Amino acid sequence: MEFNSVIHGENLVKKYKKFELNIPTLDIPEGFATALIGENGAGKSTLMDILAGIRLDFKGHLQFFGEFDEKDREKNPEVKMRIGYEGTGMYYMPTWTMQQGKDVQALLFDTFDGKRYDALCEELAIPVDPKKKINTLSDGNQMKLKLAGVFSRETDFLILDEPASPLDPLMRDKLCDMMRKYLLEKEGKRSILFSTHNIADMEAVTDYAIIVENGKIVEQGFVEELKEKYIVVKGEGEDREKVKEILYTMNENPYGFEGICLAEQLDALAGMKVLTETPSLSQICVAVMKKNSKLFQQKEG
Repeated sequence: MEFNSVIHGENLVKKYKKFELNIPTLDIPEGFATALIGENGAGKSTLMDILAGIRLDFKGHLQFFGEFDEKDREKNPEVKMRIGYEGTGMYYMPTWTMQQGKDVQALLFDTFDGKRYDALCEELAIPVDPKKKINTLSDGNQMKLKLAGVFSRETDFLILDEPASPLDPLMRDKLCDMMRKYLLEKEGKRSILFSTHNIADMEAVTDYAIIVENGKIVEQGFVEELKEKYIVVKGEGEDREKVKEILYTMNENPYGFEGICLAEQLDALAGMKVLTETPSLSQICVAVMKKNSKLFQQKEG
């Protein structure tokens, strides 16, 4: 499926002492919600920090909205105003009160809507006390406060780093609704990139998936296309040895096995007593991550 890119990247490299992010080509489709998926330490946060301008010490080239580069992002206020960012770690200063957090956002961002912010705080059931320090809130309420802030601005692209991580299941569902509503505005010109470990909970809002392992993109595509590319295979114990070389990964039990393989390899399963199913995004991601994970490879060895 062809698409325009809200962000295009080439030869993105960031080296650490024992890790390297190395992405020859990156494209985030415009008008969709893209999930960035990978195990801890895969490079997700490093990549998102590069895209958001939090980290500038990288090599490579970025293009935003089809016309601006990474230098424009730093020099042209219009570019940064069009990008909303929610990050992990020290997002708010530890001494800030809830009122100060709101005031700082109003000062920094021309399109910050204070009334919209207040309405979202109420909608997200955040216990607002202007004098309360933000760092005394629970992890879940701190995340909700970050989301209220970023969704209160007039932006075209959101970068959300693990927004669902500290949220309960009902609030994750609410987050998905907020993301869908955001995408429906501006006639398909708004886009979202978010990282997640909660693949199953966030699948409903995921249009495009990028799977990262060991600092590299190991799989990507629109979810429906990935579900056509891979297939779940289930069978009885007698066939497990025959399919080990075919399946990406296999889970075994006393009665049989279950795994995922490429749909193009189905002919190799002819004559075996197996059942096939369409995989969920979660099943695809876990299989691809296991196939490329150093941790899993070490266990296998």
